[in-house]
Amino acid sequence: MPSDAVIAKQSPRLRSNARPPRVFTSTDDLQNYLLLGVSRTFALTIPQLPAELCQVVSNGYLLCRIVDTIEDDPALDATQKRHYSRLFTAAVAGEADVEAFAQSLSALLSTATIPAEHELVQLTPEVIKITHSFNEQQREALVTCVRVMAEGMVYYQELDTHAGLPNFTDMEKYCYYVAGVVGEMLTRLFCAYSPDIARNCEEMQRLSIAFGQGLQMTNILKDIWDDHQRGACWLPQEIFSRHDFDLAGMAPGQNDAGFEKGIEELITIAHDCLKQALEYTLLIPAREAGIRSFCFLAIGMAELTLRKIGGNKSYIHSHQVKISRRSVKGVVAASRVAVHNDSLLRALFKFCGRGLP
Repeated sequence: MPSDAVIAKQSPRLRSNARPPRVFTSTDDLQNYLLLGVSRTFALTIPQLPAELCQVVSNGYLLCRIVDTIEDDPALDATQKRHYSRLFTAAVAGEADVEAFAQSLSALLSTATIPAEHELVQLTPEVIKITHSFNEQQREALVTCVRVMAEGMVYYQELDTHAGLPNFTDMEKYCYYVAGVVGEMLTRLFCAYSPDIARNCEEMQRLSIAFGQGLQMTNILKDIWDDHQRGACWLPQEIFSRHDFDLAGMAPGQNDAGFEKGIEELITIAHDCLKQALEYTLLIPAREAGIRSFCFLAIGMAELTLRKIGGNKSYIHSHQVKISRRSVKGVVAASRVAVHNDSLLRALFKFCGRGLP
C-alpha cells in the first residue's frame, strides 16, 4: 500500500472558500479526506469494508464522482462534457496526461460545483496514481466502470431532459449508466476478494443492476426539484401519462394528484429494486460482515428516504426529504446487530420500509 506523503494543491481562486491545503500522511488519509468532502454517506459506509476493499472502493467512488462533476457543472456545454469525459477515461486507463486533464478542467468549473469537488478535480493526478497501484483485476474493474459511466452520461447530457425522459426504459438505462455499472464494479471487486463470494458471482451480477437502480431511483426522486432548477428531469413521462400529468408543466408546490400518483408508482418500483438489493446482500456469506454492512446501510438509508418522500409528496427541496442523522445512526446501530443473521436483516429491511407501497 503506498504511504508517501501527499500535498493537497489548490489554486489561488479556491483558497478563500475551500478547505485549507494540508499534507496527507498516506493515500488512505488523502482518500478519506476527499471522500468526506464529497459524500458523507459513503464516508460512513465504505469504512465498513475490509481494509483491502476499503481503499479500492474509496478510489472507485472518487473516480465516479469526477465523472459526475463533469456531468453536473452547468458551465460546461455538451461538447466540453464529451471531451473531458473521454479524456478522463483515457487518463484512468493510463492513456492520457492526467495533469493536463486536471489543470484544464479546473479552470473551467463554475462556482455551482462545490469547493470539495473543485479540490477533487485538482487532486485527480493523486487519485489516479492510487488507481494505478492496484492489481490488474481491480484496475480493470475501475476502468470499465468509468468508461461505461462516462459514455452513458455523455449520451444523456446531449438529450433535452427538461420535460423528463420518454419512457421507463430510458429511466432504467440512465440508472444503469449512473449506478448499475457501479454495482457491477463492486461485484467484481467482491468476487475477486473472496472465493466464497465468487461462487454466487453470476446471480450477484444480475441483482447488482437492480441494486444500483433502486439507489439511483431514490436519488432521482429525492432530487427532483434540485434537478428541475438546472433544467433536467429524469422522470419517465410514460408513467405520468397514465395519471394524466405532463412533466413539461411540473412546478414546485403544484400539489397535482396525477403527479403524486406517478411519484407513488416510482416509489413502488424503487422499493421492489431494493428488495432485490437485499437478496444481493444475503448472497454474501454472513462471516463477511463488513461487506454486508456496507451493502445494507445503503439499502436501509434508501428505504428511509423513500418513506420520507412517500409521506411528503408536496416537498419542493431535497432537504425536506433528507433522513436525519438520528435515523442514520439508528440504521448503523441496528445493522451491526443484524448483519450476521439473514432473518434479522430481512426484519430490519421490513422495518426501514414500513408503510411503503
